[in-house]
Amino acid sequence: MPVTGRLKGYFLRGMAVLLPTVLTIWVFLLVYTFIQDNISYHINRGLVRVIVLVGRDRIEIEDKDVRAYLLDTKPELLGNEGELAIHMKRSDIRCKALIRRLEKRWVNGPASIAGFIIAVVSVCIVGAILASVMGRALWRYVEKLILNTPVLRRVYPYIKQVTDFLLAPEQQRALSFARVVAVEYPRKGIWALGFVTGSGLKNVTENLRKEFLTVLVPTSPTPFTGFVTIVPKKSVIDVDMTIEEAFRFLMSGGVITPDKAGEMPNLPTPEIEDED
Repeated sequence: MPVTGRLKGYFLRGMAVLLPTVLTIWVFLLVYTFIQDNISYHINRGLVRVIVLVGRDRIEIEDKDVRAYLLDTKPELLGNEGELAIHMKRSDIRCKALIRRLEKRWVNGPASIAGFIIAVVSVCIVGAILASVMGRALWRYVEKLILNTPVLRRVYPYIKQVTDFLLAPEQQRALSFARVVAVEYPRKGIWALGFVTGSGLKNVTENLRKEFLTVLVPTSPTPFTGFVTIVPKKSVIDVDMTIEEAFRFLMSGGVITPDKAGEMPNLPTPEIEDED
C-alpha cells in the first residue's frame, strides 16, 4: 500500500477515536463558558462587593494599588503629586481601588470558579425549596404573576413546555408520549417514526366512526419540533423502542438503533500490506 494510503488510514482511525472525546469536551466547555460569562460573572462581582461591605475595615490595601487605580481612572492627575495624595486619602477612592483589586482575583482570576459553584448550589437549593409544599405554592403564585404579564405570558408557557419535557424524569416524560409507532408519512410507502400523544379529535372520530390516534412526527436531527398528524389506529405499527431510544435514533439520523445503543462503533482498520 502506498505511503499516502497508510497515512490516510491512520488518520481516519485516529479521528474516529479522538473526535467523540474532543467534541464532548468542547460541548462541556461551551456550557461552562456560557455560565461563566452570563451568570458567574455577575455572581462574582456581587460577591466582591459583599466582601468589601463586610470586611472593608479589616482588608488593607496598599498605597501603590490606590495610586495605580487613580492614574488609570484619572490620568489628568499624572505629575500632580499634591492632588494625587489628596485623592489617595479619600475613603471612597480606597474602597473602589479595593474592589478593583479583588475583582482581578474573584472575577477575572482563578477564584472566578466560585461563581460557578455558587450558581450550581443555588439551583440545587431552589430545587429543594420547590420540592416542599410551601415552595410549590409560592412558585405557583410567581407563575400566576408571569402569566398575567402582557408580554411574558406569550413567551413563558412555550419555553416552560420545552424545558419541562427536556428536564422531566424519564417516567414523567414517558407519560407525555404514550408510545413509539411507525406511520406512513409524508405519503404512502414511506414510513416515519412518531410518538402517540392522544386518541385523535372527537369530531373526526365521530364523523368517520373509526378509531384514530394523534401522532407527533418529529423532525431529525432536532426532534423537538415536528408535525401533528391524526391517523387511523389500524394504520400505525407499534415499534419496540423506548422514548429515549427513539430520540437517540432521530438525533443520530438513524445511525444509533436500539440494538446498537451503548455500543462503541467499529473503528475502521486500515489495511496495511507487509513490505517485502
